[in-house]
Amino acid sequence: MQSHGLLLPLRSPWSSPIPLPLRHRTSFPTKPLCLAASSSFTVSDGELESRGFRVRRSPGGLDVAALNEVFARVGFPRRDPERLRRALGHAGEAVVWIEELGGGKPVAFARATGDGVFNAVVWDVVVDPSLQGTGLGKAVMERLVADLRATGVSNIALYAEPRVVGFYRLLGFAADPDGVRGMVLSRKNFQKQRKTR
Repeated sequence: MQSHGLLLPLRSPWSSPIPLPLRHRTSFPTKPLCLAASSSFTVSDGELESRGFRVRRSPGGLDVAALNEVFARVGFPRRDPERLRRALGHAGEAVVWIEELGGGKPVAFARATGDGVFNAVVWDVVVDPSLQGTGLGKAVMERLVADLRATGVSNIALYAEPRVVGFYRLLGFAADPDGVRGMVLSRKNFQKQRKTR
């Protein structure tokens, strides 16, 4: 499951005064932020554990090399490990991943960045191809969105490839809600713009 192409959530009245920490980190916390009640999820943490998986809600303990392997298996480019650690640090506690019990390797992952008050953008939603279609993508997304909502963030955007737009629509995301269009200044567009000057 890859995230490319902008989708925005439908409007929602959820809010809470709990701020999302967005400071730069050089080390990750070991205790996960768990704001959302597990009863609101399609698949509970207990059911995931009975299937051999554990939900993690912070980048603490995440094997960056193993995550890079999952990225490569879904077609994402491999990331420089140090830059990936920095990116995870910027996500603060807005990280949800699922590991295999016993192995500790990530098999599903999602993170978000934002201002911690109004807006967030979801990044890097991946599920190991051998486990796609088993509900792990939905599990990480439900928990990430619930945790963001619990901190008061009400505007959550993401990018999605056309083949996975339906997946995100089932989670309440909509393309161009109320006529709002997402725009991106990508490296490719920036280079094209420089050539035309």
